Amino acid sequence: MATNSGNGFRRGAVTARTQFQHSNGDWQKRDERSGRFMERKSSEGAFKGVAREPDGRDTKNS
Repeated sequence: MATNSGNGFRRGAVTARTQFQHSNGDWQKRDERSGRFMERKSSEGAFKGVAREPDGRDTKNS
């Protein structure tokens, strides 16, 4: 489980989650186990500590 460090970054990776960027620049999280779409972030930058698709950090359907 990832935890906040209090210094603008997370320690560890968020497991069973991936993220991808829409063509309009928004980032969206996806649950690897169910494939369900989760939060969508329209502010600057990607989600912290979440693997980008495809990247291979987590195993298939972790």
